[in-house]
Amino acid sequence: MQQLTKAEEQLMEQLWKLEKAFMKDLLEAFTEPKPKTTTVATLLKRMIDKDFVAYNEFGNSREYYPLVKKTDYFSKHVNGLITNFFNNSASQFASFFTTETNLSSAELENLKKIIDSELQKKKK
Repeated sequence: MQQLTKAEEQLMEQLWKLEKAFMKDLLEAFTEPKPKTTTVATLLKRMIDKDFVAYNEFGNSREYYPLVKKTDYFSKHVNGLITNFFNNSASQFASFFTTETNLSSAELENLKKIIDSELQKKKK
């Protein structure tokens, strides 16, 4: 899976939220200052070329939709991050993540619950 640029990721975020959208819907989803229509059209073309987005044509209009799930995209990036920056060690990543991100006690407790829940599932 290819990577998206920061601008493409921002547009993809809107498309993931909307699930399918015409150009006007995408433009409306952005806060001010809104990108130009030509900019969004260029980004969409690149994202279509990268197989992240497809569209259905309705007359002169195109309704765009994502081909890649948000969870698939970000899990690939997190796994790449673990491989490239943490020696392929999830433990090193978890240690860095929990010590360097200023998580509150409540957030750490929630993480612990998630991990405990996953451990229970794997034991079954």
